Amino acid sequence: MKKLTLLLLMLVTSALHSHAQPFLYDPAVVQDIRITFTQPNWDYQMDTAAVGSESFIIAQQVTINGVVYDSVGVKYKGNSSFNANNMKNPLHIELNYIKGNADYQGYTDLKLSNGFKDPSFVREPLSYEILRQYMHAPLANHAEVRINGVLYGLYMNAENIDKRFVMEHFKSDRYAFFKCNPVGGAGPGGGANPDLTYLGTDSTLYYNRYEIKSDFGWAELIDFINVLNNNPNSVIDKLDVDRALWMLAFNNVLVNLDSYTGGFSQNYYLYRDDNQRFNPISWDLNESFGCFTNTGTGNLTLTQEQQMSPLLHETNLQKPMISKLFANPEYKRRYLAHMRTIINENFANNSYVNKAQAIQSAINASVQADPNKFYSYTQFQNSITTGVSGGMGIIPGLSELMGPRTTWLQQQSQFTAIPPSISNIQVSNSLPAYQSQVTVTCQVTNSNLVRMGYRDATWKKFNYLQMYDDGQHGDGAANDNFFGASFQVTSARMQYYVYAENTNAGIFSPERAEHEFYSLNTALPVAAAGQVALNEILAINVVDTINQYGEHSDWIEVYNNTSGTLNMDGLYLSDNALNLGKWPFPEGTLINPFGFILVFCDERASSATELHANFKLSGSVGEVVYLTDSVNTYDFKQFGAQFANISLHRCPNGTGPWALITNTTPNYANYCPTSVPESLSKQTIWYYPNPVGNMLHWDSQSPAETIEICDITGRVMLSAKSEADFFHGDIDVSVLAAGTYVFKANHQPVGTFIRN
Repeated sequence: MKKLTLLLLMLVTSALHSHAQPFLYDPAVVQDIRITFTQPNWDYQMDTAAVGSESFIIAQQVTINGVVYDSVGVKYKGNSSFNANNMKNPLHIELNYIKGNADYQGYTDLKLSNGFKDPSFVREPLSYEILRQYMHAPLANHAEVRINGVLYGLYMNAENIDKRFVMEHFKSDRYAFFKCNPVGGAGPGGGANPDLTYLGTDSTLYYNRYEIKSDFGWAELIDFINVLNNNPNSVIDKLDVDRALWMLAFNNVLVNLDSYTGGFSQNYYLYRDDNQRFNPISWDLNESFGCFTNTGTGNLTLTQEQQMSPLLHETNLQKPMISKLFANPEYKRRYLAHMRTIINENFANNSYVNKAQAIQSAINASVQADPNKFYSYTQFQNSITTGVSGGMGIIPGLSELMGPRTTWLQQQSQFTAIPPSISNIQVSNSLPAYQSQVTVTCQVTNSNLVRMGYRDATWKKFNYLQMYDDGQHGDGAANDNFFGASFQVTSARMQYYVYAENTNAGIFSPERAEHEFYSLNTALPVAAAGQVALNEILAINVVDTINQYGEHSDWIEVYNNTSGTLNMDGLYLSDNALNLGKWPFPEGTLINPFGFILVFCDERASSATELHANFKLSGSVGEVVYLTDSVNTYDFKQFGAQFANISLHRCPNGTGPWALITNTTPNYANYCPTSVPESLSKQTIWYYPNPVGNMLHWDSQSPAETIEICDITGRVMLSAKSEADFFHGDIDVSVLAAGTYVFKANHQPVGTFIRN
């Protein structure tokens, strides 16, 4: 009892300590990062590496908010923001550079910028905060950095865009992934611009423009670039066009020219998702709000920035993601609608100033204490309204730029045009049945086109339907300004939005679509106790099922005992009796009638196509696996030490006793021992899978000289004689029509199976 009490105390203490650690990107908390080098010339080594191989220097120790890591990789980063004469250079910290399992709250890499061109200290975190309203973008805040006990200053701390990021936002991480920055840096001596111009099929022509972050992907990138340039009408199949339009709208409104929109066409990533479409992700926003002035045709003055055209590069063939998309009238109207939303939600109401002031208030003391800041504290205090000279030119105050720019943009014809109005969005059934049809209607005026986008999962792309006001699409009377369209309910939660346009302007509802959308829940019952159960467990996987990462991971199979589709929302798997809600089934997970869900236990993140729990199984010593609603246990299985590639399974599925089996059946019905007549000496025979697709396998504990497959009338459809191996075999049943068949051994019926 004393040992148990001590263990519980340790668990509670550990939990409290973990909870007390500040979230790495909490905007209200200045993070505390301390680096310890044992090398007396560490700065010289970092400088040398930065201008050479860009390799990491090993820090003896890095401490983040009191959490200590040893043997950590640290290097300087940046292009114009790095200078060997600076006391405060941008930093890249890689916690797992030596120790592969090191992370802080799941984050392995820290990217810290030094504020070289930002006296306000707010450009990067404020820009990301605005952008996250409209597309997936990094988190960002601030951190104080000390090296060998000496305060080096306040840094901007932006979330790294890596495989963890794309898994979180796009539900996969195994596809083509590129950092779109000139290899070797932008400008003289660097690589060519990653402007998405088509150079031909030879991948080597693209190597100095794009940095590949995946194991493969050049062919996919070149295919996308080819379609964008040479067949732009099909680009929606290769690019998330809406996400690209949001990025371009953001760049233009905020005069963020150190981006695809600016002179070097850089500072973005491309990730190809499960829909085989590339997704742009903005990066490196520390020179937004007019710090970087190069458009590719010259540097802008402050007045030119304030009056920069909303259609900059509209006809520039060297920027096909702008010119080719804007050549499509609907895409251009959607882009301008996104610009109008960004302006109205952030700048016309002056909320960006309020947000900037709040950020400055939170970091005020840290800025005062920064011994190596590039600007005075007075310039920091005045930087929202007043420009200063520094970096590579005049750095405008935020409101000095955006106040006049907002006024000027709102006076342009693109934004004085009156868009349609969308109202009274309704659904024919607020809780529709699974696989039923639902009709969405809305009232729209001043339009010549109304479309609806819909999908059944967040990771999927939207399908598009035209909505009609003809009295034949659930829209009421014809020509009454009510439009309708219908879609089939194919998941626990459907998502949709409406877009309308006229010849002059477009509008979305909700206005942040496609990043935001309306949701419609389905009348699909949540699985109750007894309806779902643990069905098969493999705790040591050496040569068995491979997950999407090519790994042999342990797995758990769950079975639906009912004849209806069930919703798994609110259900959990766990291997810890003190934390029954350890791993939640992702929102919207369904389990088919008498169907299966396979969950890999490998501490990976779940993807759009595969589920992965945040724990592994202890096959060497055994443990307990739970299926729960976080409070009540629906099912559990306790097991001891396991054998490799031998699973525990139930027969019958979902309800029967547990047994060991050498032939695992993940995502298929378990095959169960069946007693056979005297001719098989009362031994046991198995056949599987059941249901079967093309190949039926059988194992017998006694000789089976003849195997027959009969229809339900007893007619022999297939037969085979064992000539060498009387204990195992395979029968090709692909020639059989779908239906129920009888399996016979030595002319005696053993049982039935279903041919799919």
